[in-house]
Amino acid sequence: MQPLTVQEVEHIAFSLAQEHLSFNEPIPDFTTRFPNILESCLFTPFQKFDKKYLYPALTLRTAMLFYLMIKNHPFQNGNKRLAITTLLLFLNKNGKWIKADIQEFYNFTIWVAQSPADFKSQTVSAIEQFIKEHLISLKQ
Repeated sequence: MQPLTVQEVEHIAFSLAQEHLSFNEPIPDFTTRFPNILESCLFTPFQKFDKKYLYPALTLRTAMLFYLMIKNHPFQNGNKRLAITTLLLFLNKNGKWIKADIQEFYNFTIWVAQSPADFKSQTVSAIEQFIKEHLISLKQ
């Protein structure tokens, strides 16, 4: 499994979100992001304890990445939009994709954003389930 780099998020996910998902609420420049939060969001799904990954499956890593990108607010604005594009970039880099109705995906993203912090593990489980239900392999 290949992790994402900050540079990939900046050049691909951020650019896509800015270009296609700005709507009437622009996404601020990438340089205005909050220091070290994006790095933490990208690193956490690959953490190990006692030489074992805390999030061993692709779906669980993707769920954690998506959750953190929404809840940790690495950017001044557009965190949900950037979470979607980052999730898609991560899956694409690993030969997968989400096939879901855009409205359903949007509504689910809003639900994650509104979820109470006390229910983090349940929310991450729900995200993983959503990913499993909509995950497809990219044709090589």
